[in-house]
Amino acid sequence: MTELYWQTLGEGDRDLVLLHGWGLNAEVWGCTLERLAPHFRLHLVDLPGYGRSQGYGAVSLMEMAEILLAAAPKQAYWVGWSLGGLVAGQIALMQPERVTGLITVASSPCFTAHDPWPGIRPEVLSGFQQQLSHDFQRTVERFLALQTLGTESARQDARQLKTVVLNQPMPGVEVLNGGLEMLRTVDQRQSLAALTMPVLRIYGYLDGLVPRKVASLLDELWPNSTSEVIAKAAHAPFISHPEAFANIINQFVATE
Repeated sequence: MTELYWQTLGEGDRDLVLLHGWGLNAEVWGCTLERLAPHFRLHLVDLPGYGRSQGYGAVSLMEMAEILLAAAPKQAYWVGWSLGGLVAGQIALMQPERVTGLITVASSPCFTAHDPWPGIRPEVLSGFQQQLSHDFQRTVERFLALQTLGTESARQDARQLKTVVLNQPMPGVEVLNGGLEMLRTVDQRQSLAALTMPVLRIYGYLDGLVPRKVASLLDELWPNSTSEVIAKAAHAPFISHPEAFANIINQFVATE
């Protein structure tokens, strides 16, 4: 049986859907909820196959977007972190009239490095895919550790991410492999350039998975979008710097 986990909370009159990254679930947003809830009606979702959204196998990016749109409010701001940014971008491409604004967090329209485009080396992602079948939990833990490297609170942030994973049902190897395949193959650089809704991109200056150079390259490629780089953050800025993160989102929405 397939069932999508979707929780709604908050006191605001605008809808904000939060999409997590690879290997995780909606609990990852916990430390920033109290800063966003007064301003928005928040929608916390576990992506198909992740966390409490069990019963799904590996689905394509388009299928994932269709599943979420079927449960989503008619209009909303969509926030996508890392892999969730690709999903939110796909939703904006498929049904732009339902996306009031697109906000990507530590995400890239093309995660794989292609000279001169900065990103994750293809062999690193292929290596993770191969390791999943040999040592499932250790592979996920290694990927989580990469997300906090370099921050002052790295050890604490990595523990928090690990707790988020372990406190909910783990996605299966097939689902995780499907997510890595999206990170390895999807390229939305040209297609997202045509979007007309407001677009905000948030980055961590110390991010080792989405290099900060991506921000300036997209400033040129997507001149109608806005970027913010949080100085001492890595790949999970809403965990290491929840107040700065929430302020950026609140200010962005307030100006629209």
